[in-house]
Amino acid sequence: MARTVLDMFDLHGRVALVTGAASGMGQAMAMAFAEAGADLLLPSHKNVAGMKDTTDYAKKLGRRALVVPGDMTRVEDIKSVYAALDKEYGRIDICAALVGPGFRCSAEEIDLEHYQQVVMGLTVARFCCAQEAGRRMLKQGKGSIIMMGSIASLTALGRGNFAYSVGMGAVAEMTRELSTEWAGRGVRVNAILPAQVTNAGFPAFWAANPEIEKRMLQGIPIGRFGQPEDVKGIALLLASDASAWITGVLFPFDGGNTAMNAGGQAGNTKFN
Repeated sequence: MARTVLDMFDLHGRVALVTGAASGMGQAMAMAFAEAGADLLLPSHKNVAGMKDTTDYAKKLGRRALVVPGDMTRVEDIKSVYAALDKEYGRIDICAALVGPGFRCSAEEIDLEHYQQVVMGLTVARFCCAQEAGRRMLKQGKGSIIMMGSIASLTALGRGNFAYSVGMGAVAEMTRELSTEWAGRGVRVNAILPAQVTNAGFPAFWAANPEIEKRMLQGIPIGRFGQPEDVKGIALLLASDASAWITGVLFPFDGGNTAMNAGGQAGNTKFN
């Protein structure tokens, strides 16, 4: 008997590793996977209180939710996190890689140390996380890797985001290459590319830069910034069998930002 569409989204019996799950989109994704039935392994670096909120939520749903110390921008920590995964679960079905550094500075002024730090975190460390997941998934013959990119993976942001945008461009190509190499052996790799999604730091940034807030909103035809919970649907789609024939795709998650021409205006604009 064919599975129903709801069956396709079911994650019971699966294990998801989610980085950055103490807050924001990482927390929302971890909660979505738990709601669909998955057990969790969550690397934790700083936000202890936020991680407790995530694990408490998952446990109330009857899921296992294990926190493992680790900075997912450091290769040594990534390897130790996967060693803990092997010990505790012995498998991985979903890897959601969100953690990555940023540093705002103009291209002519940024020093190479900060540039290397950002690019290292978004390329080498991110690849290490995906590689460790991929090796295990390839042995199983199945798995889904979800990269968190950015609209900066496709277009230039300016405003001092040079290093971040270069790194995010690499995440996009990493997604394409890994999906091409691994799809025939059961491992799918896709990326979510968000525009401005609210986080704890945004209110202070907007207060100091009201013109940037206004400009950002003008570039989002849907008329609002994203909320972390908005990512739940696309994350569950990509993690589950509902996307069994989807791989190598860069999904804009941007309220219409990348669809609109730089000189365009949203349809709710009134003209005299």
